[in-house]
Amino acid sequence: MIELGVNIDHVATLREARKGAVPSVLEAAAICEGAGAHQITVHLRQDRRHIQDHDIYELAEALNVRMNFEMAAVDEIIAIAHDIVPATVCLVPENREEITTEGGLDVAGQQAWLTEVVAGMHARNIRVSMFIDPEIDQIEASAATGADCVELHTGAYANATGDGIARELARLTESAARLADTPMGFHGGHGLTVQNLAPIVALPGLREVNIGHDIIARAVFIGLEEAIKEILVALSPV
Repeated sequence: MIELGVNIDHVATLREARKGAVPSVLEAAAICEGAGAHQITVHLRQDRRHIQDHDIYELAEALNVRMNFEMAAVDEIIAIAHDIVPATVCLVPENREEITTEGGLDVAGQQAWLTEVVAGMHARNIRVSMFIDPEIDQIEASAATGADCVELHTGAYANATGDGIARELARLTESAARLADTPMGFHGGHGLTVQNLAPIVALPGLREVNIGHDIIARAVFIGLEEAIKEILVALSPV
């Protein structure tokens, strides 16, 4: 079965709207675990727009499943990752003006620095994932850094319409084939929903997806546990 990471950033988004204590990120994580999520994904942004430092430290103590720590490769956040030692860090680009992550990390353009970051994480037994667009040069650069896996940015596919859907799936399929020739694991995420997940699940070699916004949005109407379970059904072998 393809594993599911549930991104709970938007639970914190709702909490931060009132700067209070509810809804609880810890409670959300516990519900995700109980519903069958394989890992909890959180993104500590430099502007702290949703997840806060205390959330990261509290989750590190409380989680019974893996933590996937999304982060920019900057000194401040690297130090926090080294301190909490999550199972995985996923290196992502950040633009302070963006609403959500707009594209993949340019690994090829900063390969030397990211190689150092990977080495520092590996020294602490932290696995490293690169969040990249489905482009062959970025896959090859990610492999050269020593990364353990890549998460292909599925946002362009999720936003595509008409003939664009097939074009984006072709890019993802080509990238999946290239990944099969590397030692890296193949993950996917961004913009995935119950409705658009099936073609992604069919990509050869896919091991994990990370889904946040759709699950939290569905949870408003059907509850968090049910929102996770319907994704798990979509990920299950037929």
